[in-house]
Amino acid sequence: MLLTSFDPFAEFDRLAQRTLAATDPARLHATMRMDAIRRADDVELRFDLPGIDPASIEVTVDRGALTVSAKRDEELAEGEKAYVRERLTGTFSRRIRLGDAIDSAKVEAGYSHGVLTVRVPLAEAAKPRKVEIQAEAPKGITA
Repeated sequence: MLLTSFDPFAEFDRLAQRTLAATDPARLHATMRMDAIRRADDVELRFDLPGIDPASIEVTVDRGALTVSAKRDEELAEGEKAYVRERLTGTFSRRIRLGDAIDSAKVEAGYSHGVLTVRVPLAEAAKPRKVEIQAEAPKGITA
């Protein structure tokens, strides 16, 4: 399974966000924070999505890439006006390249306490296996 740990475009995006955060601190929090945990049979991805309605979350797998999108709606009632706005609203999306060594039919997702957990099982071909070493039998001396 390929879970890209270095993506030059993502690194550029992070650098740009840090630079823009100096003028707009809300931009720093615009991305979905994620942890990835590798286990023997799967990879578990945990996305921080506080304050998101679970019905607005969408998880799709297509050709070795997992896409998570979510939406946070405006929470102002009629007659209210935002005094300070640091929580972003709108649609957020994150795409992760997983490679072709996953069993996409068995991907599972759950949402609890503001955290989306996605379990991505590895295909049998991607699981570690022990390779048997073939030893050549010693040849006897013939006279």
